[in-house]
Amino acid sequence: MSPDLLTQRIGAQIRKKRLARGYTQAALASLAGLPRQKIVAIERGDESVNVGAYARALSALDCEVQLTPAVMPTLDDVQGLFE
Repeated sequence: MSPDLLTQRIGAQIRKKRLARGYTQAALASLAGLPRQKIVAIERGDESVNVGAYARALSALDCEVQLTPAVMPTLDDVQGLFE
């Protein structure tokens, strides 16, 4: 699995958890001690964001990373690549 797909998946999970908690991007940024634009980049899965920023966002959501075997992307995962 490619690193960009992994960061996209992590970003999507962070966004999902943020929304489930009822936080705005600004609220999560404040809790994590990050600028809101960094939360935007994290949720996009931007590879240029350092792992420390991902960790701060996860910590602010009271979450941790668990490693699981990768699964191949579905057609829905790759559909946007060809548009």
